[in-house]
This record gives sequence, C-alpha cells and structure tokens, in this order.
Amino acid sequence: MGIENLRTNLRGGVLLPGDADFERASQPWNSAVRQSVAAVVEVADAQDVAAVLEYAGGSGRVVVTQPTGHGATGDIDGAILVRTKRFDRVEIDAEQRVARVGSGVAWGRVQAAAAAHGLAGLSGSNPVVGVTGYTLGGGFGWFARKYGWAANAVRALEIVDAAGRPQRVTAESDPELFWALRGGGGDFAIVTGLEFELVTLPELYGGRVMWSAERAREVFDVFTELTTDAPDELSVWLQRFQIPGAAPMIALDFAYLGDPAQGRELTGALDSLGDAAVDTRGALTPAQIGTITAEPTDPSPSLSRGELLTDLDDAVIKTLIDAPVAPLLNIQIRNLGGALAQDAPGRGARGAVTEPYALYLLGLGLPQLIDAVGERFGEIVDALGSHITGAKPYTFLAPGESAAAAFDPETLARLREIKRNRDPHNVIRANFPVQD
Repeated sequence: MGIENLRTNLRGGVLLPGDADFERASQPWNSAVRQSVAAVVEVADAQDVAAVLEYAGGSGRVVVTQPTGHGATGDIDGAILVRTKRFDRVEIDAEQRVARVGSGVAWGRVQAAAAAHGLAGLSGSNPVVGVTGYTLGGGFGWFARKYGWAANAVRALEIVDAAGRPQRVTAESDPELFWALRGGGGDFAIVTGLEFELVTLPELYGGRVMWSAERAREVFDVFTELTTDAPDELSVWLQRFQIPGAAPMIALDFAYLGDPAQGRELTGALDSLGDAAVDTRGALTPAQIGTITAEPTDPSPSLSRGELLTDLDDAVIKTLIDAPVAPLLNIQIRNLGGALAQDAPGRGARGAVTEPYALYLLGLGLPQLIDAVGERFGEIVDALGSHITGAKPYTFLAPGESAAAAFDPETLARLREIKRNRDPHNVIRANFPVQD
C-alpha cells in the first residue's frame, strides 16, 4: 500500500507533500525547526493510530507523535508525523482528585478545568505546552519542588503499542512499560490519553518583579537569599533579558503554593530593592499560573540550551550575572531541590536531581543569528566548566543532543532494553530517542 492510500483507511486527515496545508501542518511550534516528513496524519481515534503503525511497520517508515511540537528536533526525515489534537477530552474527577485527558490537550485547559474545583495539575510555566509530551519527559515547573516530577503523578496511560494494540497501562497491568513511559520519553508507544493525580491548591501567590540591568548584583543577592533554605512551596527563577531594541532587564519570577499572605511574607526581601520597573505580584488561581513568566504562546523561532548547576560561586556569577546576555534573549536560573532531589518510591524513569539549580539559555532562531547564538551558548558552557554536570532534564534537551544526557547509565540501559522488547523494529520514534 502506498502512503497515499492512508487517506482511504483513516477517519482522520492525511496531508502529503504538495498538499495546500502540508507545510503548515508539518511545522512544529518552534518555527526554527524544519521537518521533512513523508506525511502528516491527524488521527481521529486509536484505530487510526493502529492503522498508521501497521503501514509504517510494513513500509520501513517511522512514526513520530507531536501533539504541539514544542520539543521537535527536525531529525525525522521521511517519518510519518502524527498529530493528536482530536484527542481533546478533559475530565476532572474532583472527588478522586484525578484528571483524565486526551493526548492532544494543552496544560492551560487542564488547569482551568481543575481550578474550578480548587485543584491543579503539575504543569510547567506555559499554558500552551501539551500535557503528554511534557509528562512523558518528566515535566517540572512551578509545582516540582513541592510535588516532584509530573510523570510520577500519572496513574494510567492509554496507548497503542508498536504492534497496533490499544491498551491501558498501569503499575499493575504492565509495570515495566508504566515505569518507562513516566519520564523516559515517547519512544515506547503512542499515547492517546493520560490519567493523573491532581493536587489541592485553591490559591497561590506569585508574579514577576523586574528592574533595570544595573541592579543585577542586588537582584542576584535577593535571589540567593530567597532560595537558600526556601520552603518547598516556594520556587524562584532569576531571569536576565535582552530583548532586541529594548534596554537589558533582570527579573525575579516566583510562585508560592499556598496562602498569599504567607507568600508575601516569605518574599518580603523583594521590597528591599525598590524602584521596580514591573511588579505583577498578587494572588493567583492555578488557571493563571501561566501568566507569571508571560512566555510566548504563539509559534516562534528559538534556540535553547539547558544545564544543571552545581553551585553559584564567583565564577558562575561572573558568567551568568555580570557578562552580557546578547546575542541571547534570556539567561534563566531556577532553584531546584525539594521533592525533585528525593528518589520517590514507585517513581518512573525520571530519577532524583541533586543539583540545586537549573540553567536555561534562549536565543532567537533567525538565520542571521543562529551562528552567534550557538557560539554564545558554547562560551557560557565553557566558562562554567565543572560548575555544570552535563546531565539535564529530558525536557531541557535541544536539537542535536542525545537522550543519553538525561539518564544515568543504568536507567538508560533499562530503557533501551524495554524499547528493544516493545518495539523491535523501531517503528515509533521520540523527539529524543533512547536508542542511538
């Protein structure tokens, strides 16, 4: 069967090169990434997924699933790209504190539905990021210091395996696959739905306070004050911005998972700085948590690099606080610790992170800037030297990097064995596959 015959065998839509909407449909959220795929399939149900996998297995092609394409790498030439936006169910069981969502759902919808019941999911900082890709890679954001990886909150997954069989995977039904899917990436099955625990969070306190870049050292001092021995409910991210055409700025973004009055008291050191250019602090609902960092919600071209930091000594300060940001847009430092540093019983493939801070670098992925941004990434990493470990969260991986950086050798070997057993012909491919 030729690939064009998929059109007559699926309930969903199939776009091929040359079709009017093919280029738009094959483009991931990061518009700096180009994907030369053989087809884009918008699957309508699990039967469609099974049919795509059957065709791929017989034709030697691979299948890549990208609900939103936030983690796309471009390394999928000739693949069949599956979009799951029709899997759009969102169900909140308030009594059991559980969400059941389809694999095409973004976090903003889940948080809005859960917030109506005083509940929240363990989302990241951007409401348009897909629940599935984020969770399969581990998932950490404002909730992680208190509750750990989002993957560990998963109770069940609805999948179609490489042989085309729909299944419901739980700790009891298939412990090995359940372990791998919670933090090991999307290499083992096509996920069509997730069931995960919610946390009780009727209110929280957070926002952004921003100053001119001349205040960088003062702001950094407050950042270290707030993050040293911080309660697990408090997360603080330092952000240095260099937006083209604007003056350089520095900000502290934070979220306190609890009573706003307590949050104000815990973050009172922010008031000692004074003269803020921006101050959005206030009580929030979980549905508003995506407003804290005000990240882009429309597709844009970007280049990124993430690392884990061992400390914030003088050499790190000179590199990340004193040196210019340009030609980058953003240098971000997040405090970690808390539940992320604990090896929770019954966890998935994403283990504990003992490093106290994470570093995230961002630049525009425009053709005229790509070389300069990449060179700046290299300069920063070289200058940090032994202050970065080389390990990183799966969701911090960027195009050109290997999944091997996200796992210790024992975990990686176990994931590769599961991949060989569950998908021996390598029909399913994640953005960052565990097999070389």
